[in-house]
Amino acid sequence: MTEPSLWLSEKEASEFLRVDKQTLDLLREWGYLKPGTHWRSSTDPQQLPWKPKVFYRISEFNEIIEFLRDNHAFFDQIAA
Repeated sequence: MTEPSLWLSEKEASEFLRVDKQTLDLLREWGYLKPGTHWRSSTDPQQLPWKPKVFYRISEFNEIIEFLRDNHAFFDQIAA
């Protein structure tokens, strides 16, 4: 499978990167993932403003996953 450069849904990103959705949330909260570069919120006006869907740019995000897997033992504990 080639690495996608498009924005993927949270579910698609979770499956592609082999991490659970909670890990994606944690990485955003901890600041490893930057808005606009690694993730963005949906612009769909019909979504609830307090829990919009999140999309990930895998080509940017995959480097962070690799770094965390190589350098931080805790990552294997939180990753799926």
